[in-house]
Amino acid sequence: MKHHNIFDWIRVDEFAATPKYLQLTNSILKAIEMGKVKKNDLMPSINELSFELDISRDTAEKGYKYLKKMGVLGSVPGKGYFIQNAEFRQTLKIFLLFNKLSAHKKIIYDAFISALGEYVVVDFYIYNNDLGLFRKLLTDRKEDYSHYVIIPQFLEGEEYAPEIINSIPREKLVLLDKKIPGIEGEYAAVYENFEQDIYSALEKAREPLSKYNTIKVIFPAYTYYPMAILKGVNRFCQEYAFTFKVVNNIAEEPIHEGEVYINLMEEDLVVLIERIISLKLELGRQVGVISYNDTPLKKIILNGITTVSTDFQQMGAMAAQMVLDNARRQEEVPFYLTLRNSL
Repeated sequence: MKHHNIFDWIRVDEFAATPKYLQLTNSILKAIEMGKVKKNDLMPSINELSFELDISRDTAEKGYKYLKKMGVLGSVPGKGYFIQNAEFRQTLKIFLLFNKLSAHKKIIYDAFISALGEYVVVDFYIYNNDLGLFRKLLTDRKEDYSHYVIIPQFLEGEEYAPEIINSIPREKLVLLDKKIPGIEGEYAAVYENFEQDIYSALEKAREPLSKYNTIKVIFPAYTYYPMAILKGVNRFCQEYAFTFKVVNNIAEEPIHEGEVYINLMEEDLVVLIERIISLKLELGRQVGVISYNDTPLKKIILNGITTVSTDFQQMGAMAAQMVLDNARRQEEVPFYLTLRNSL
């Protein structure tokens, strides 16, 4: 039997960051669980899926191959695909909500998905650091998920986020990367200790820092990075007698010998390096640079940029383990200093 209304249940959400082939497989599995699609039911052809859902044939075929691998779909040459096993159930259905896409967020995502294993539903959304979109995505969710894994970073309005997050049952909540005040009850978290992390990293770098007198943090006025970073650097400077300054715009900041710059944003690092080169200052002797979040390029640029960085791969793996254990524990992610020639 073929369902004439099958596309009432098979959908692809253009706003979701989840790969479309996984959205396709997840919606079919949900339709099976709801009893809307039954064993031996014929499924739409690859061409029909492509046309009705406005997806490529490769995407449709990849989704069906994934379901065949799970044993849910079968196929008969000349007749097409059909439901081979309607007893399959997915116990883990995860709402994954990131503030933005970046190279480092991709590392977290890949590690999280890999550690979860196969046959887990993950609906992935991006809210672009916007509280209004964050609220809409969580409020408009139409499914009941086993877990909500959320990175809570906002350009403004963070004080209103706890009210939204507190609507999620504590046993289903995993906060990722950052904890924010106002979240009630016992919940899981895999987080950075921003103040202590940067303080400890600078302590480990005391020897190369000793040839400088001033530490400047490039901290844009409009950013989602937490003020705790500034507190950590300021505490280090007070304890070890460095001059401390916050720089909002590196393009306009005078650069002098004896200064160390800590940058958070990649675009600020580009401007900073261009200015150091134009001033003919020797990096690592006259001026120092410490950059947040290690990348392969930072190993090469100007013979190496010193970095401080969270272990993003471990962050994703730790979050997945929280989900698999159905845990409510809270754990800090390792944070590393990598000394290179820029200091």
